Amino acid sequence: MKKYYILILMIALSAMLIKGCAGNEPTAVDVSTYEKIIEIFNEMENFKSEATVQYISNKNSNTYRVIMTNKMSGEYRIEVLGPDNSAGNVTIFDGTTIAQFNKRNEGRIFVLAREDMARSEILVTSFIRNYLDSNETSVSAGSFDDSKSTILEVAIPGDHPYLSNAKLWVDNEALVPVQLIIFDRDGGERVIVTYENFDYNVELEDNIFHTGA
Repeated sequence: MKKYYILILMIALSAMLIKGCAGNEPTAVDVSTYEKIIEIFNEMENFKSEATVQYISNKNSNTYRVIMTNKMSGEYRIEVLGPDNSAGNVTIFDGTTIAQFNKRNEGRIFVLAREDMARSEILVTSFIRNYLDSNETSVSAGSFDDSKSTILEVAIPGDHPYLSNAKLWVDNEALVPVQLIIFDRDGGERVIVTYENFDYNVELEDNIFHTGA
C-alpha cells in the first residue's frame, strides 16, 4: 500500500512539473536542477548583481542600469549607474530605515523614505522569501537567451494592483537568476529585471548598509 501511495505521489509531482512553453511542445522540468535551485535558495545569505530594471506604466517605461546588493534578512543597497540624469543615486535600507542620496553630491544629502514594494520586489531575496513561504507557486521549463532555464512563479502578497505575481528565470547551467518579471492583476508586465554577473554569498563591507541616519 505504501509503494502504491509513493507511486501516485510521484505521478502527481511529475504532472505538476510539466509545463508548456508558448508555441512549443510541453517540456518537462529537470527535477534535479529544480532541487539544486531550491537548495541554493535555502542556503543563500546575500547576493550582488548588476541589473537592468525596466518599469512599465500605462503610458511609458523607464529603464535603469543598477548595481544591487541584498541580504536575505532584508537589508539592501541599490546604486543607479544610468541613465546619466539618475547616475549616482543610492538607496539603502538597513532593516529599519531607508536613506536615499547621490554620490555625486559631496554633502551626501539624505532623504529618508518609506519602504516601497516597487523597489523591494525587484530584489531576488524578496522573490525567494515569497516562493519558499507561499502555497501559490508553480514551476515550468523554458529558456532565456537560448539557454535552458527553470521558471519559478509565485503570487506576491499584499494585494497590490500592479504587483500581483512574479516569475523568475534561473539558468540551468549556472544556477543563477537571469530575469525577473513582475505582473499586474491583468497579467501585464510591470517590472522587468535582467541580471548580469550575479553572485551568491559575497563578502560584504561592514558599513555597506549604513544609512547614516
